[in-house]
Amino acid sequence: MSDTQHVKDDFWRESVKVLAERLASTPEGLSAGEADARLTRFGPNVLAPKKGSGLLRKLTHRATEPLVLILVAAALVSGLAGDIVGLWMILGILLVSITLDVVQEYHAERAADALKQSVALACDVIRDGKVASIPTEAVVPGDVVSLSAGDLVPADGVVLSATALHANQAALTGEAYPADKEPTPAQTDDMAEATNALFMGSSIVSGSGKMLVVATGAATRFGALAESMAGNEAPTAFERDMRRFGLLIVRLTGVLVVFVLAVHLAFSRPAMESVLFALALAVGLTPSLLPMIMTVSLSRGARRLAAGGVIVKKLTALHNLGSMDVLCTDKTGTLTESRIALTAHIRADGADDEAVFNLAWLNSHFETGLKSPLDEAILAHGAPADSAEWTKLDEVPFDFERRRVSVLLARADKTRLIVKGAPEDILAHCSGIEGRDSACLPLDAAARARLMALHDGYASEGQRLLAIAIREMPADTKTCTIADECDLTFVGFAVFLDPPKASAAATLDALKKAGVAVKIISGDNELVVAHVARALGLDAGAVMTGREIAALDAPALKVRVARTTLFARVDPVQKRRVILALQARGHVVGYMGDGINDAPSLKAADVGISVESAVDVAREAADLILTKPDLGLVATGAMEGRRTFANIMKYIRMGTSSNFGNMVSMAASSLFLPFLPMLPVQILFNNLLYDVSETGIPLDTVEPGELDHPQLWDMKALYRFTFAMGLLSSVFDIATFLVLFLAFKATPELFRTAWFAESMATQILVIFVIRTRMPVWRARPHPALVISSLAALAMALITPFTPLGSALGFVPIPAQLGWVLVAIVATYLVLAEGVKRWAIPAKLRPVRRR
Repeated sequence: MSDTQHVKDDFWRESVKVLAERLASTPEGLSAGEADARLTRFGPNVLAPKKGSGLLRKLTHRATEPLVLILVAAALVSGLAGDIVGLWMILGILLVSITLDVVQEYHAERAADALKQSVALACDVIRDGKVASIPTEAVVPGDVVSLSAGDLVPADGVVLSATALHANQAALTGEAYPADKEPTPAQTDDMAEATNALFMGSSIVSGSGKMLVVATGAATRFGALAESMAGNEAPTAFERDMRRFGLLIVRLTGVLVVFVLAVHLAFSRPAMESVLFALALAVGLTPSLLPMIMTVSLSRGARRLAAGGVIVKKLTALHNLGSMDVLCTDKTGTLTESRIALTAHIRADGADDEAVFNLAWLNSHFETGLKSPLDEAILAHGAPADSAEWTKLDEVPFDFERRRVSVLLARADKTRLIVKGAPEDILAHCSGIEGRDSACLPLDAAARARLMALHDGYASEGQRLLAIAIREMPADTKTCTIADECDLTFVGFAVFLDPPKASAAATLDALKKAGVAVKIISGDNELVVAHVARALGLDAGAVMTGREIAALDAPALKVRVARTTLFARVDPVQKRRVILALQARGHVVGYMGDGINDAPSLKAADVGISVESAVDVAREAADLILTKPDLGLVATGAMEGRRTFANIMKYIRMGTSSNFGNMVSMAASSLFLPFLPMLPVQILFNNLLYDVSETGIPLDTVEPGELDHPQLWDMKALYRFTFAMGLLSSVFDIATFLVLFLAFKATPELFRTAWFAESMATQILVIFVIRTRMPVWRARPHPALVISSLAALAMALITPFTPLGSALGFVPIPAQLGWVLVAIVATYLVLAEGVKRWAIPAKLRPVRRR
């Protein structure tokens, strides 16, 4: 054996003999010495710990993003120009933003660690021919493990022997019903159909058995999940958009700075003055308040959602939730109640009959051993009226070969054997059918065909059936055996289903109207998934299975996912592939899940959503936690995310257009004026006041139309808006220059003061124009935005008449010039209202996808 575990993906296909020879093991297990040697060779049976990146590495990664580098440079320039307030303001905002992001990264690291807490702490193995209890970490390949009801499976392996062995694999496969386990090799590629395989992380529901350990630790299916959780996280939609925006600012700033600096030096302007002026222009272009606007907007949205039952772990996830246009979800617990319910108890003619239920209840009540979920569903309906009249005499327990359980009961007038189990096995031992009047009708071939057709009709809708049969026994019968399970009379079927939630259909319809397509990705079989989809009004169409996904490469899967709504029998890796394929088509994908098998998908999605009752690893991997498994909370969260996104985009549109226009005006005018149009310190003061004016944006109201569809950063629209509004601003800036220079023969000090006043007035007042797609007089801004904007404007207009103004190089503005500036500003605002209607569409349209 090598020092590395080489485990076939479908190890359950091989016979026990072949696996035992390869693992050098026997039914009596390993010797203690050999087990110790293998423990040294392969390592402990634990999931490989994630090597978390250090704090310095996290800070470096965050600090090297384009937008952050721009803002750091802007802060340094502010300091060099003497604007100490601006320096500390920008650095403070960045520090808070980076700290919040770094803290959030630790959630992903703890997700991998949480997986280790979900496995068994101790188990029984056979060493030196004797059963010994050892720590789970000491299990090695080749060990023989003894399992019984209630045990957690400590590793991956195959069944050696089984007695009525059932395992709960829901956390790994999504299958709601316990899986039957027996030793015969399963010739399938689907782990959910591997009836002879047991997997780490699953649990034994009933029965007992032995397993041969094939893989431990990181080599298990569970370990593959841990490895995927420990990998580097791909950037989300929000992070990709912010990087693109940062690169846009870098390009604009770089071109402007290099151009101005080159021309100034070519005209023999003072070198230091030219450098400071160019750098001040660069600061003016940077959206220095963007981290604060985003943090406040996202935090406010998170607080509103928390009040409604949604806990936001990662602030940027709120933006992604607003941009989400595809929601992938498992059905169990989200679309269904996550509990097996008895939905019908029917006779041979398909009619519901309480007598069928009464017999099923007596069987489930009197059988011993751990109750299955199907038994619990039957017992949850309450005892029949005559239940106290019956006394148990004997029982033939369930086993995998028979797939049925029999109880012998007696009361004053009769002794009866009640048998419950798999329909095909029960019918094989029946000779008659109980009719409506309790008469026994013959069970001929035609009757058997009708019963199986009735069974198949329910099964095709994803429902599980148990057959109920009886045999009247002699009054003196006290015991029963398997031999008594013959010549039975078929009574009826008990029908089970994990029922759809009452609220799910309405929520799915609301998501559809909001532009969010819902896709079901489940480990359950295709019949169940299709039935749930139809019950909830989803367009079921063709169901794509895990086997089909495995056969496709990435480009082919990218094509198929576009026209597929339902995915069934998929394993965790295939779930993740579906999400990545949707993202490759340009979709912003949300994923909702609560099991171990959902963890990789939660991490891969742009926004991972889990519930408070989920397993630890799912909660840790998620970005949002719902206090209850209700899709309605997701719909509410999406609306809040869109509201937050709308306000962030207001700041970006305002900042880029106004800053771009003013900086272009200053750069152009500085080439022809005999003096600088504004001193570096005045540019920085202008930028500071404008940022203050926009601090009320996170609280601003949002128009209903902006909540109708998922919203993404439309860079083409942003370019169009920036250049349209920026150039309009530059036209009026140049008009102001001409008036000042030609009509008023303004001195450099008056020129700078007048243009500062005009620039601040146009930048701030146009906020009320471009904050809305509607006419400005029909849209009411939030009072906080009104106060912050007008306060900043008042400060700008008063400053030239104060000592601070003198220190900055400003002088009082004559009244006549003041009225001219008012006329220029008013004309600009009127034209801005018209240009806005072209630059911003009056009605938002959903973003087209590939």
